[in-house]
Amino acid sequence: MALRGPKVWLWRWRRNPLKRRADRVEAWVVLGVGLLTVCAGMLAGTAVSRSVEDGLARERVEWRPLVARLAERAPGTASRNHDVSRAEQVWAEVVWTAADGSPHSGQVRVPAGSAAGSPVTVWTDSEGRQVTRPVTESQARVRAWLIGGVAAISAAAVPLLAGRAVRGRLERRRIDQWDAEWSRFGPMWGRTTG
Repeated sequence: MALRGPKVWLWRWRRNPLKRRADRVEAWVVLGVGLLTVCAGMLAGTAVSRSVEDGLARERVEWRPLVARLAERAPGTASRNHDVSRAEQVWAEVVWTAADGSPHSGQVRVPAGSAAGSPVTVWTDSEGRQVTRPVTESQARVRAWLIGGVAAISAAAVPLLAGRAVRGRLERRRIDQWDAEWSRFGPMWGRTTG
């Protein structure tokens, strides 16, 4: 375990006669990496968040509910319980006509045992293809924040990892310089061990 003194703020920027060129370069690398990490994370997170939220808003505007009809009787038996929300749901084939008059079909979840021709709500896009129900504004905001957060962390990781690699290279170089200087000046101090 290395002994460390008290933490000194901004120690990289203080004057010191023992500070080498590599120390000054490392100070600038740390500052640049910090700024680049924050900027990259914020820009990427904001851009992705806005893009996701705009896309979901566009879906809310363009996607419309249509009434479809069951093509055939749904599998299973109808529930004697009249509470439709608790009834067993099964996949069944439904058909609908798009706004342009073209016929479409798809699979939706309906109560078991529903009769053929029963009305079912289906969400479609502008071309009449079946889609899921669009998310609400609050759901879109949460989804945009989460995806934007992941993008921000991912974008911030790139300069952070690059900065760590540069600092590692500077540290190796500094150690090599110390070894070279020690091998040159160490014997001048007297007896060496080893």
